[in-house]
Amino acid sequence: MCGIVGAVAQRNITPILLEGLKRLEYRGYDSCGVALHVDGVLQRSRSTSRVADLQTQMNAANLSGFTGIAHTRWATHGAPASHNAHPHFSPNENTPQSARIALVHENFLASDAMALAGITDQIIYLEEGDVVDLQLQKCWVVDSNGKRVEREVKTVHAHTGAAELGPYRHFMQKEIFEQPRAIGDTLEGVVGIAPDLFGDDAERIFGEIDSLLILACGTSYYAGLTAKYWIEAIAKIPVNVEIASEYRYRESVPNPRALVVTISQSGETADTLAALKHAHAQNMKHSLTICNVATSAMVRECKLAYITRAGVEVGVASTKAFSTQLAALFLLALTLAKVRGNLTPEQEAEHLKAMRHLPVAISAVLALEPQIIAWAEEFARKENALFLGRGLHYPIALEGALKLKEISYIHAEAYPAGELKHGPLALVTEEMPVVTIAPNDALIEKLKSNMQEVRARGGQLYVFADVDSRITSSEGVHVIRLPEHYGQLSPILHVVSLQLLAYHTALARGTDVDKPRNLAKSVTVE
Repeated sequence: MCGIVGAVAQRNITPILLEGLKRLEYRGYDSCGVALHVDGVLQRSRSTSRVADLQTQMNAANLSGFTGIAHTRWATHGAPASHNAHPHFSPNENTPQSARIALVHENFLASDAMALAGITDQIIYLEEGDVVDLQLQKCWVVDSNGKRVEREVKTVHAHTGAAELGPYRHFMQKEIFEQPRAIGDTLEGVVGIAPDLFGDDAERIFGEIDSLLILACGTSYYAGLTAKYWIEAIAKIPVNVEIASEYRYRESVPNPRALVVTISQSGETADTLAALKHAHAQNMKHSLTICNVATSAMVRECKLAYITRAGVEVGVASTKAFSTQLAALFLLALTLAKVRGNLTPEQEAEHLKAMRHLPVAISAVLALEPQIIAWAEEFARKENALFLGRGLHYPIALEGALKLKEISYIHAEAYPAGELKHGPLALVTEEMPVVTIAPNDALIEKLKSNMQEVRARGGQLYVFADVDSRITSSEGVHVIRLPEHYGQLSPILHVVSLQLLAYHTALARGTDVDKPRNLAKSVTVE
């Protein structure tokens, strides 16, 4: 399931349903449909195209009604075809099959509050196993035990303008350029490093733990890998990072003193939620989520939370959600270090100063867009690419490769640069672009040696260097210099340049940047 919206009203609800589906398009889908209850009969319209085409189809058929649901579907079982598009009718009766949904106050329902932006801001969130009876002027909820329950009504502000392009060509471009604001908002109110930034009970929990277990999927997993470097180096606490979809299916050794950290943009990622519940079932009770949605299931499941304030992210390929996750995770590293006595007041002040300067530093990277566009035009003609990084920047190389393959459909892989000689070097030819992340850190000389290995095989190097990395452009070596070296926060700057490279490469190849094929924004199925 990707998105669902429904309504019971005394007026034609077709425009409400279709507008709701449009607001849910950012979650990704490959088919959509509407079912309306009209004069005692269910009428249905379905499409394997975009919601706009479904709207045209419904207008032509003059479909309208006072009760109904609309649904977008992402193919998991069965191909994206009209007969598989939702809503479905039950085999034995002319009624739609049941679905897990979140209830919205009075006479509307949706799986995402964004679908009802401008219609209502009063939201009731269902718990696992709840069933709701929604009628014209009333509704009630029954829990998994069959008992009628009252769920809290919350005021949720889902702004309609959040899903508007403004002057940008795509949402992904808009969201890349929103990162200075998103980082600033995420760190707003952080005047000092304190456990209560993560919740009322954080100081006690942080004092009891002896390690971290980070659970995440996709881009969020790479944020977790980056956090491992930070937390172990700054806070001196061991960290394990697990792909959530793998963790719950293997025989791991539970540690009740570990802090389980989940990372999710939506807070609804099915694999991450299941992994969290698995950890809780193994008596790992200390949990924290880094999440962009304060009302999500992930936040409700965890004891502690840090809410990033990236705002609504419409593009399927994550950009500002990732950079704000990194900012929150760096803050976590500093907080754990302070609790354990590994952060001096001077270090705290220095790190806070650097974090507050991040919006300005990111803006300077965004100003490199014209140079990156020139590279993207060359990349658009390639079918493969290699990304290299070392240490703290290896996870950023992974993220750069993922971004390129997600939206440009170029096959891209990332490796620690030191692993070149152990296999990947066999792929390097004159036709293979090799993107190298080259900050001026302790590993720069090692990285330069790896770059020479690439050039010796005729590979074309595309190097994102710091202003003081002392790497110069030459035949087969193309260099873009980031404005400043940013120490341990350097990954946040370097990933912005890789996002721009992926975006403009996809643009040059003519792919659907905001809705890449086969992908969904919020993966709510396993």
